[in-house]
Amino acid sequence: MGDIAAILLPLNGASTDEAAIEMGLGLARRFSAHLQALHVATDSREVAPLAGEGLSGAMVEEMMSVAERESVRRTSRARVLFDAALSEPNETPVVLVDRLPHGPAAGRSATAGFRSVIGREHELVAHAARLSDLILIPHPDSDDAISSSEALHGVLFDSGRPVIIAPKVVPASIGRRICVAWNGTAESASAVFSALPWMEQAEAVQVLYSDDYQRRGPEAAELVNYLAGHGITATAAAFFKPKDGRVGAGLLAATTAFDADLLVMGAYSHSRLRQLIMGGVTRYVIGNATLPVLMAR
Repeated sequence: MGDIAAILLPLNGASTDEAAIEMGLGLARRFSAHLQALHVATDSREVAPLAGEGLSGAMVEEMMSVAERESVRRTSRARVLFDAALSEPNETPVVLVDRLPHGPAAGRSATAGFRSVIGREHELVAHAARLSDLILIPHPDSDDAISSSEALHGVLFDSGRPVIIAPKVVPASIGRRICVAWNGTAESASAVFSALPWMEQAEAVQVLYSDDYQRRGPEAAELVNYLAGHGITATAAAFFKPKDGRVGAGLLAATTAFDADLLVMGAYSHSRLRQLIMGGVTRYVIGNATLPVLMAR
């Protein structure tokens, strides 16, 4: 598999962080990689501009105090979860270090680090992601979190790197049986390219397609032929919308039928604003997937 040396894991102290940390440590062991946990604490001073919106100084001060307490709570929670997972006994220990070790994969061991910074989460996570090989994002802990997750949108739109959305429960395996959600777009092509090393090692690969999902571009049969050129044997299978008309639901049902443990798909083929307001395949999959989802755009 292609060399993965640096894995970024943004944390925010949410309930779903725990599963993502455990999954991240497993990936660090698998690739002899460095897992960098990053928590971005909110700068309470960003509340101050509200003073110009008709709020009194006392009200703004109280809001800053509340924001500060919540930020401290989340920082502490993220660190506690990280330390607890790292201390769990394992045949392949992950060593706590301050920075990414140097050297080829053959000489590396699995390492991890935790860093907390203060600032704008979208910017800081995206900046760190650009110098990472893979970004692992905890599953949003609510439907609202999909819209408001600065880390998720930062890495999807501003990092240029592949992202794996962790499920709420740690999977038994990742990448043994892979489904590719194909619709012919540049976003789905980017996801396929990022997933080639995973597919080269997989036991089975299935390309999922649907007339309701396809956009202008190469069709599923052409992707199967492309993958064959990389030595990857894949099959193509149509999936269907259920009665409620959600393409995302049909897509996830197809992954279950295939017993997939990794879904590969492009993110936000439609505009982000349209998907946030009206919903869409990306939003539905992020909120409802029970398997890891590798996304790119």
